[in-house]
Amino acid sequence: MTGSPLRREEVLAWLEEQVPPPRIRHILGVEAMARELAACHGLDEQKAAWAGLLHDLAKYFPPEKLLQMVSEKRELDEIERAEPHILHAEVGSRVAQERFQVRDPQILAAIANHTLGQPGMDPLSCVIFIADALEPSRGNHSELQQLRQLAFTDLTKTVVGVCDLSLKFLLDRNQLIHPRTLMTRNYFLMHSLEISLPQADSVVLGGL
Repeated sequence: MTGSPLRREEVLAWLEEQVPPPRIRHILGVEAMARELAACHGLDEQKAAWAGLLHDLAKYFPPEKLLQMVSEKRELDEIERAEPHILHAEVGSRVAQERFQVRDPQILAAIANHTLGQPGMDPLSCVIFIADALEPSRGNHSELQQLRQLAFTDLTKTVVGVCDLSLKFLLDRNQLIHPRTLMTRNYFLMHSLEISLPQADSVVLGGL
Protein backbone atom coordinates (compact mmCIF):
# COMPACT_ATOMS: atom_id res chain seq x y z
CA MET A 1 0.00 0.00 0.00
CA THR A 2 2.84 2.38 0.84
CA GLY A 3 6.58 2.25 0.61
CA SER A 4 6.75 2.18 4.43
CA PRO A 5 4.14 1.26 7.06
CA LEU A 6 1.38 3.85 7.31
CA ARG A 7 -0.11 4.29 10.75
CA ARG A 8 -3.74 5.28 11.23
CA GLU A 9 -2.70 7.57 14.10
CA GLU A 10 -0.39 9.48 11.76
CA VAL A 11 -3.22 10.17 9.32
CA LEU A 12 -5.60 11.20 12.11
CA ALA A 13 -3.02 13.57 13.60
CA TRP A 14 -2.56 15.21 10.19
CA LEU A 15 -6.32 15.46 9.68
CA GLU A 16 -6.85 17.05 13.08
CA GLU A 17 -4.60 19.91 11.96
CA GLN A 18 -6.38 20.28 8.62
CA VAL A 19 -10.12 19.83 9.19
CA PRO A 20 -12.63 20.75 11.96
CA PRO A 21 -14.05 18.18 14.41
CA PRO A 22 -17.38 17.69 12.55
CA ARG A 23 -15.44 16.68 9.45
CA ILE A 24 -13.35 14.25 11.49
CA ARG A 25 -16.61 12.63 12.65
CA HIS A 26 -17.71 12.36 9.02
CA ILE A 27 -14.38 10.83 7.97
CA LEU A 28 -14.55 8.24 10.75
CA GLY A 29 -18.13 7.50 9.75
CA VAL A 30 -17.05 6.90 6.15
CA GLU A 31 -14.17 4.71 7.31
CA ALA A 32 -16.50 2.56 9.43
CA MET A 33 -19.28 2.28 6.86
CA ALA A 34 -16.81 1.51 4.07
CA ARG A 35 -15.36 -1.34 6.12
CA GLU A 36 -18.87 -2.71 6.82
CA LEU A 37 -19.90 -2.51 3.17
CA ALA A 38 -16.67 -4.17 2.05
CA ALA A 39 -17.22 -7.03 4.49
CA CYS A 40 -20.80 -7.43 3.29
CA HIS A 41 -19.88 -7.52 -0.39
CA GLY A 42 -16.73 -9.62 -0.19
CA LEU A 43 -14.31 -6.74 -0.81
CA ASP A 44 -11.02 -5.95 0.89
CA GLU A 45 -11.99 -4.42 4.25
CA GLN A 46 -8.57 -2.95 4.90
CA LYS A 47 -8.43 -1.15 1.58
CA ALA A 48 -11.95 0.17 2.12
CA ALA A 49 -11.09 1.47 5.60
CA TRP A 50 -7.93 3.20 4.37
CA ALA A 51 -9.75 4.80 1.45
CA GLY A 52 -12.45 6.00 3.82
CA LEU A 53 -9.94 7.46 6.25
CA LEU A 54 -8.01 9.22 3.48
CA HIS A 55 -10.89 10.39 1.29
CA ASP A 56 -11.18 14.00 2.54
CA LEU A 57 -7.52 14.95 2.91
CA ALA A 58 -7.99 18.03 0.70
CA LYS A 59 -11.53 18.98 1.77
CA TYR A 60 -10.45 22.27 3.33
CA PHE A 61 -7.74 23.27 0.89
CA PRO A 62 -8.43 26.80 -0.40
CA PRO A 63 -9.95 27.07 -3.90
CA GLU A 64 -6.77 28.59 -5.33
CA LYS A 65 -4.71 25.63 -4.17
CA LEU A 66 -7.18 23.10 -5.57
CA LEU A 67 -7.22 24.85 -8.94
CA GLN A 68 -3.45 25.12 -9.03
CA MET A 69 -2.79 21.50 -8.11
CA VAL A 70 -5.18 20.12 -10.72
CA SER A 71 -4.15 22.55 -13.45
CA GLU A 72 -0.56 21.32 -13.03
CA LYS A 73 -1.72 17.90 -14.23
CA ARG A 74 -4.51 18.59 -16.75
CA GLU A 75 -6.91 21.13 -18.23
CA LEU A 76 -9.72 22.32 -15.99
CA ASP A 77 -13.26 22.43 -17.31
CA GLU A 78 -15.64 25.36 -16.95
CA ILE A 79 -17.59 23.89 -14.03
CA GLU A 80 -14.45 22.98 -12.11
CA ARG A 81 -13.24 26.56 -12.45
CA ALA A 82 -16.57 27.85 -11.18
CA GLU A 83 -16.86 25.27 -8.35
CA PRO A 84 -13.31 24.39 -7.27
CA HIS A 85 -14.47 22.52 -4.17
CA ILE A 86 -15.42 19.53 -6.35
CA LEU A 87 -11.70 19.11 -7.05
CA HIS A 88 -10.90 18.15 -3.45
CA ALA A 89 -11.40 14.46 -4.25
CA GLU A 90 -8.86 14.46 -7.08
CA VAL A 91 -6.43 16.57 -5.07
CA GLY A 92 -6.93 14.35 -2.03
CA SER A 93 -5.83 11.34 -4.06
CA ARG A 94 -2.64 13.20 -4.95
CA VAL A 95 -2.06 14.16 -1.30
CA ALA A 96 -2.50 10.52 -0.28
CA GLN A 97 0.14 9.56 -2.81
CA GLU A 98 2.61 12.37 -2.11
CA ARG A 99 2.17 12.96 1.62
CA PHE A 100 1.37 9.43 2.79
CA GLN A 101 3.06 7.43 -0.02
CA VAL A 102 -0.10 5.50 -0.86
CA ARG A 103 0.58 3.43 -3.98
CA ASP A 104 -2.46 1.19 -4.27
CA PRO A 105 -4.31 2.25 -7.46
CA GLN A 106 -7.71 1.13 -6.16
CA ILE A 107 -7.40 3.23 -2.99
CA LEU A 108 -6.20 6.26 -4.96
CA ALA A 109 -9.05 5.88 -7.46
CA ALA A 110 -11.62 5.52 -4.66
CA ILE A 111 -10.42 8.78 -3.11
CA ALA A 112 -10.47 10.56 -6.47
CA ASN A 113 -13.97 9.30 -7.37
CA HIS A 114 -15.78 9.86 -4.09
CA THR A 115 -17.40 13.22 -4.95
CA LEU A 116 -18.54 13.02 -8.57
CA GLY A 117 -18.36 9.29 -9.13
CA GLN A 118 -16.95 7.85 -12.34
CA PRO A 119 -18.59 5.76 -15.07
CA GLY A 120 -17.22 2.24 -14.78
CA MET A 121 -15.66 2.78 -11.36
CA ASP A 122 -14.77 -0.40 -9.51
CA PRO A 123 -16.58 -1.79 -6.44
CA LEU A 124 -14.15 -0.18 -3.96
CA SER A 125 -14.77 3.25 -5.50
CA CYS A 126 -18.51 2.55 -5.33
CA VAL A 127 -18.22 1.71 -1.64
CA ILE A 128 -16.45 4.99 -0.82
CA PHE A 129 -18.83 7.00 -3.03
CA ILE A 130 -21.76 5.45 -1.15
CA ALA A 131 -20.26 5.68 2.33
CA ASP A 132 -19.39 9.35 1.82
CA ALA A 133 -23.05 10.12 1.09
CA LEU A 134 -24.70 7.79 3.59
CA GLU A 135 -22.57 7.51 6.74
CA PRO A 136 -24.62 8.19 9.91
CA SER A 137 -23.73 11.86 10.44
CA ARG A 138 -25.35 12.73 7.09
CA GLY A 139 -28.78 12.54 8.76
CA ASN A 140 -31.70 10.18 9.26
CA HIS A 141 -34.42 11.15 6.81
CA SER A 142 -36.30 8.31 5.15
CA GLU A 143 -34.51 8.46 1.80
CA LEU A 144 -31.10 8.12 3.48
CA GLN A 145 -32.34 5.24 5.61
CA GLN A 146 -33.70 3.40 2.57
CA LEU A 147 -30.44 3.86 0.68
CA ARG A 148 -28.43 2.64 3.67
CA GLN A 149 -30.44 -0.58 3.68
CA LEU A 150 -30.08 -0.95 -0.08
CA ALA A 151 -26.30 -0.44 0.15
CA PHE A 152 -25.92 -3.79 1.91
CA THR A 153 -27.77 -5.67 -0.81
CA ASP A 154 -27.09 -3.87 -4.12
CA LEU A 155 -24.16 -1.48 -4.67
CA THR A 156 -25.17 -0.72 -8.26
CA LYS A 157 -28.65 0.50 -7.39
CA THR A 158 -27.27 2.44 -4.42
CA VAL A 159 -24.79 4.32 -6.61
CA VAL A 160 -27.73 5.39 -8.79
CA GLY A 161 -29.68 6.41 -5.69
CA VAL A 162 -26.78 8.46 -4.35
CA CYS A 163 -26.44 10.21 -7.72
CA ASP A 164 -30.16 10.98 -7.66
CA LEU A 165 -29.83 12.37 -4.13
CA SER A 166 -26.92 14.58 -5.19
CA LEU A 167 -28.68 15.79 -8.32
CA LYS A 168 -31.84 16.65 -6.36
CA PHE A 169 -29.79 18.55 -3.76
CA LEU A 170 -28.07 20.62 -6.46
CA LEU A 171 -31.25 21.23 -8.49
CA ASP A 172 -33.18 22.36 -5.42
CA ARG A 173 -30.46 24.96 -4.77
CA ASN A 174 -30.04 26.00 -8.41
CA GLN A 175 -26.38 24.97 -8.30
CA LEU A 176 -24.11 23.82 -11.10
CA ILE A 177 -24.02 20.10 -11.85
CA HIS A 178 -20.87 18.49 -13.18
CA PRO A 179 -21.71 16.12 -16.07
CA ARG A 180 -19.65 13.34 -14.51
CA THR A 181 -22.32 12.80 -11.85
CA LEU A 182 -24.97 12.37 -14.54
CA MET A 183 -22.66 10.12 -16.56
CA THR A 184 -22.05 8.00 -13.46
CA ARG A 185 -25.79 7.69 -12.88
CA ASN A 186 -26.45 6.67 -16.47
CA TYR A 187 -23.62 4.15 -16.51
CA PHE A 188 -24.85 2.34 -13.41
CA LEU A 189 -28.42 2.38 -14.66
CA MET A 190 -27.22 0.41 -17.67
CA HIS A 191 -24.47 -1.76 -16.12
CA SER A 192 -24.30 -3.89 -12.99
CA LEU A 193 -21.15 -4.23 -10.90
CA GLU A 194 -19.23 -7.47 -11.11
CA ILE A 195 -17.49 -8.20 -7.81
CA SER A 196 -14.56 -10.59 -7.60
CA LEU A 197 -13.45 -11.89 -4.23
CA PRO A 198 -10.21 -10.24 -3.00
CA GLN A 199 -7.06 -12.33 -2.79
CA ALA A 200 -6.13 -13.27 0.74
CA ASP A 201 -2.86 -11.32 0.68
CA SER A 202 -4.12 -8.36 -1.36
CA VAL A 203 -3.04 -5.69 1.13
CA VAL A 204 -0.75 -5.38 4.11
CA LEU A 205 -0.09 -2.36 6.28
CA GLY A 206 3.29 -1.70 4.78
CA GLY A 207 2.10 -2.11 1.20
CA LEU A 208 -0.75 0.33 0.62
